[in-house]
Amino acid sequence: MKARHKRLVFVGVGVAALGVVAALLLNAFNSNMVFFYSPTDVLANKAPADRSFRLGGLVENGTLQRENDGLTVHFFVTDNAERIRVTYSGILPDLFREGQGVVTQGKFGADGSFMASEVLAKHDEEYMPPEVAEALEKGKQAQLEKELGNASIIGGKEGI
Repeated sequence: MKARHKRLVFVGVGVAALGVVAALLLNAFNSNMVFFYSPTDVLANKAPADRSFRLGGLVENGTLQRENDGLTVHFFVTDNAERIRVTYSGILPDLFREGQGVVTQGKFGADGSFMASEVLAKHDEEYMPPEVAEALEKGKQAQLEKELGNASIIGGKEGI
């Protein structure tokens, strides 16, 4: 083999090795990516069933329940259109309250509730995570469309 061919083989092997490394890195990033979903998205089956994801919205007022062990809590997260029951075992953030924005990370358990492995609360009175604010806005729009759709159906029946 000539020196030129040896160089071409060496460069080809190097490019192939870089391609394999890049594919492995992208696969690792993809498997560690955690996406955010609102309760409406989750109930529309847009969230992964077998992987961890983030669920965000508002902690619904009057739904916080603590178990006797002092660590396990149950509450509902809502986007003003839909709501999902969340179970978390651990110490809640100091700023966690009913009626406040929250982002939880976890996946669905066998009982159908969202089993959170992590709970993040907003950090001051003015701030709300952009994902939560967007999900709440979508929830308001969905609720408004639902109400307008019901009103047009009722209005259509009255006119008959």
